[in-house]
Amino acid sequence: MARKLKTYQTSLGFFDMAIAVPSMKAALEAWGSKSNLFHQGFAREVDDPDVIAATMSKPGVILRRPVGSDGPFKEDADLPSDLSREKVRGRPQKRPAKPGKRPSSKMDNQAARKAALAYERDQRQRESQRRKEAAARTKERERRELAITKAQAAIEEARRAHEQRVGKIDIERAALDARSQAEDRLWAKQKEKLEIALRRARG
Repeated sequence: MARKLKTYQTSLGFFDMAIAVPSMKAALEAWGSKSNLFHQGFAREVDDPDVIAATMSKPGVILRRPVGSDGPFKEDADLPSDLSREKVRGRPQKRPAKPGKRPSSKMDNQAARKAALAYERDQRQRESQRRKEAAARTKERERRELAITKAQAAIEEARRAHEQRVGKIDIERAALDARSQAEDRLWAKQKEKLEIALRRARG
């Protein structure tokens, strides 16, 4: 069964903000607040039927109006025309509820049920989108990790091949050095014999 929605209101910067959600916690999350604005007196549940009707028509969506005004809440609100220091310096003071404007119980219940169902449907869609995005991020991360693993394996394979080639070159160089030394020794002996023969010939 869909949880009943309630309308909550706060102010941030130049705007009053209102939203229809199941709980104060959901409102704080939607507003992006890390502190409990309700305990601090900066947020409250709304009983103004016009505000409730506006938020219930778009459950889960933050609606705005210029801070300190009594205008309607909208998704795209204009900046306040009167930016007096008292209005923008801090949170606006709570305004008393308008007397004599109470929605009928039948209309209120129907709107609340409709809004709650719409909110849950939107929440499911948002959650499904979040899961898809998380799966896409996981897939991309796995693709990068696989590419990194392949690149590292290619580097390691190339390093081993290089070391093998260098090893062969070192062996060949050692063999050449040995041949060169043997040739030097052979030449030394041959030269010695030839020089003895030359000296004898000179007599």
